[in-house]
Amino acid sequence: MAMAVGEAKEGEPMSEINTTPLIDVMLVLLIMLIVTIPPQRHAVKLDSPRPPPPNTPPPQNPIEPIRIIVDFDGTIYWNGTVVDRAAMEQDMIRAAAEDPQPEIHIEPHKLAKYAVVAEVMASAQRLGLEKLGVIGGTQ
Repeated sequence: MAMAVGEAKEGEPMSEINTTPLIDVMLVLLIMLIVTIPPQRHAVKLDSPRPPPPNTPPPQNPIEPIRIIVDFDGTIYWNGTVVDRAAMEQDMIRAAAEDPQPEIHIEPHKLAKYAVVAEVMASAQRLGLEKLGVIGGTQ
């Protein structure tokens, strides 16, 4: 039984709506919605480097890494030289054929579009480059 507050007198009907059943129904609907919605699973497959075999000596002459800079306007630099996408892929094919492969350091500008950086990374993986790193700069 509800308690009348204010001007309501004993025996008069209440004019306020009882919100308790409404809240109960909304909570049940919310729980049903949470349970039935499938979780969003975003996955990116990355090929992790394999550890070297035990007791392997380090290389005597370390190979100079290749620097790929992606500028804010989408311009791609291969070791400081402006290249287009086709020339970059040809350079990547040559680098993948070297033994041992050089490291590829991708340095995107902080305003560079993600699509351009992702295309460079996808090209490197597709063309067989295994030593790939992204370097965050203060540009």
